[in-house]
Amino acid sequence: MLFNQLGLSAELLRAVEEQGYSESTPIQCKAIPHILEGHDILAGAQTGTGKTAAFTLPMLQRLQRKGNGPRRIRALILTPTRELAAQVHESVKTYGRHHPVRSMEIYGGVSARPQISRIRRGVDVVIATPGRLLDHVRQGNINLSGVEMLVLDEADRMLDMGFIRDIKQIMKELPAKRQNMLFSATFSSEIRELASGLLNKPTEVQVATRNTTADRVEQLVMPVDKARKRELLSEQIGKGNWRQVLVFTRTKHGANRLAKQLNGDGIETLAIHGGKGQGARTRALRDFKAGDIRVLVATDIAARGLDIDKLPHVVNFELPHVAEDYVHRIGRTARAGHDGTAISLVCVDELKLLKDIEKLLNRRIEKEYVPGYEVDKRIRAEPINKGKPPRAAAPRRGKSSGPKPTGARRRNKSRPGKNARDSQGKRSGGQSKQPARQQRRAS
Repeated sequence: MLFNQLGLSAELLRAVEEQGYSESTPIQCKAIPHILEGHDILAGAQTGTGKTAAFTLPMLQRLQRKGNGPRRIRALILTPTRELAAQVHESVKTYGRHHPVRSMEIYGGVSARPQISRIRRGVDVVIATPGRLLDHVRQGNINLSGVEMLVLDEADRMLDMGFIRDIKQIMKELPAKRQNMLFSATFSSEIRELASGLLNKPTEVQVATRNTTADRVEQLVMPVDKARKRELLSEQIGKGNWRQVLVFTRTKHGANRLAKQLNGDGIETLAIHGGKGQGARTRALRDFKAGDIRVLVATDIAARGLDIDKLPHVVNFELPHVAEDYVHRIGRTARAGHDGTAISLVCVDELKLLKDIEKLLNRRIEKEYVPGYEVDKRIRAEPINKGKPPRAAAPRRGKSSGPKPTGARRRNKSRPGKNARDSQGKRSGGQSKQPARQQRRAS
């Protein structure tokens, strides 16, 4: 269906046309009319099918300015990550360029002062992550009592990331009478439970089968020993002359390590994850989109927040612990009608994770065995550590009358109090405290 058949205003149609679009996607043509009529919406669609425009366009139309009074927050959009908040804000600005609507993004990792200043100047639309928004609420910086429209974008991801308590706290600050929209890539039982307490007689719109991947994504598994994954990845990038590759790891430490190794192979690479400052994350994404770097290594925090046109390759350097995250990762490619390839480098440790993914998709993923990278069948599977790597226990010195936690001595050494100095003196054979202080400075 054409956009000009959906009941959108001339100003919005002009903005859409300036972006080169004329025909709406299935989620847009099904959701926009219902939102324009003021209905609550429970909407699900494959990632990359235009969900953001599906709620942004009708929201902007319903937010026509009423008089010249002071601005108040009339629409609130909650997202799970900073990247997604920035992406949605960009869409609001793009489609609202011919509308007198002010919008802003609120998320952590940056100073709160500019956000407070912006709020005080008056804003119509706020796009926020739950944690930082709740901080502003608790500090009395923001008033949500005038919100007329609420959008939960990537609601399933917010549940996965543990935001449900923050979301419920935010709900208490909103007026009871409002329009609610919940958008999700998947419809789990938890999502339906959340929807039942949030939505009022919602219209349900779903244009994709639960937990399916985009049809235009070619999926491949390349079996390889864990120790040779990076070597295989570098070879595939070089031989295939891949110019834009998004690579996923399970941890930020793994992302940093892989980025360093690929740079050592002569492949321009940056890492993006929750441990990076927002400025560094924004610059990395900007350089990747511009083609200044070939590889962006990301953790799952970036799986939902990246919108990159014509991204040809996604690589699972490590499979995710949660099968649903595989769907979200590979959904970064084959967007907006383009083709894409998703490759998973799978070692023996990850065979169960692969089995869980195939069970979720209800299909087998084709395997491609690369000559020269045959799997060593003598290697046995090892458990995958889901958290931070355990610290090596510090060796005990001298005799002990009984077992003592290895962390106790480290804690005493780090404290500047009497016990730490006494402990230092005893270990050094009663030497003066001055050398101990100098030793601590040197360390």
